[in-house]
Amino acid sequence: MKILVTGSNGFVGKNLVETLKNIKENKDSSKNILVEDIFLFDLNSSISDLDKFTKECNYIVNLVGVNRPQNSQEFYTGNKEFIETLCMYLKNNNNKCPIIASSSIQVGNETDYAKSKKEGEDYLKKFSKENGNPVYIYRFANLFGKWCRPNYNSVVATWCYNIANNIAIQINNSNALLPLCYIDDVINEIIECMKGNANYNGEYYEVSPVYKVSLSFIADVLYSFKKSRRNLSIPDQSHEVVKKLYATYLSYLPEGEFSYPLKMNIDGRGSFTEFIRTKEHGQISVNISKPHITKGNHWHHTKNEKFLVVKGTGIIKLRKIGDDKIIEYKVSGEKLEVIDIPTGYTHNIENIGDTDMITIIWANEPFDAEKPDTYFEEV
Repeated sequence: MKILVTGSNGFVGKNLVETLKNIKENKDSSKNILVEDIFLFDLNSSISDLDKFTKECNYIVNLVGVNRPQNSQEFYTGNKEFIETLCMYLKNNNNKCPIIASSSIQVGNETDYAKSKKEGEDYLKKFSKENGNPVYIYRFANLFGKWCRPNYNSVVATWCYNIANNIAIQINNSNALLPLCYIDDVINEIIECMKGNANYNGEYYEVSPVYKVSLSFIADVLYSFKKSRRNLSIPDQSHEVVKKLYATYLSYLPEGEFSYPLKMNIDGRGSFTEFIRTKEHGQISVNISKPHITKGNHWHHTKNEKFLVVKGTGIIKLRKIGDDKIIEYKVSGEKLEVIDIPTGYTHNIENIGDTDMITIIWANEPFDAEKPDTYFEEV
């Protein structure tokens, strides 16, 4: 398939082009579609490029659009007149290839933007009947995701950028609901349309899912991402829109601020550092033990743990409370093996090597100093 992408340097265009490149270069076999060539048309392209591309392509994704013009006439130039030009070249070159076209859920509003989008839709439908080109018009909701331009026409992009860069955000109506659609879902739908599996609702084509969330929800979630570096929390990945907002937020982190420090609790035995804390899935920590040092010698009622030595050599000992039998496991970074620490067993871990031993520890709940559920007892 030879695909022409117009508006190839825009938000949707860039994400689509990079996906098509991965398919073309055999980096992504999950999409099950053949991409032979990709023709890119954007502001820097010439009209002769459009003539050439419409001779060779056998699929078009039209993403050209104007959102924030200097005057209202530019809406019609970008959202309707370009479609007329594209269709003229297709007709002149006797090309009846399918066209996927981006429109907006704002169609029906009395704004020049909405009117220009509707006129573009109507022209495409008329051209489809007259020239025989299959047309798939998608009315996109408010899109968000990586590479979206902040301070332009996306609330999510602007707020992600501002919050990540310590700039205040403005909320006019915190209860206002915003229909959101994630960029990866948009790209997947475009690919599915090319494969003949377009999502048609009876009036137009649409991307699913659409998340209807309040502005206050978006703001609260984005600020929680900002705080997560301090409280070591991880956003709830089972909440689809939260997971997608988090992926989006991270793409707006300032260069040079991808890293953040952790508090290392250091003493003569080594160190203990909390890495991640979650209410749902517990806590992950990194324990460093100096050579020939023993740590632990305590037990828990409900708290349970998993130990994974990733560097060095040690012995983990466990003994059930009230019993004399000692259970031993030799552990090493040379052979990764998880040791479960059951409740009601006092336990310790000893570094028997001559170098530092590093252990990854998962606990089923974050440590609470007021309710530590940790009781000293020698193994």
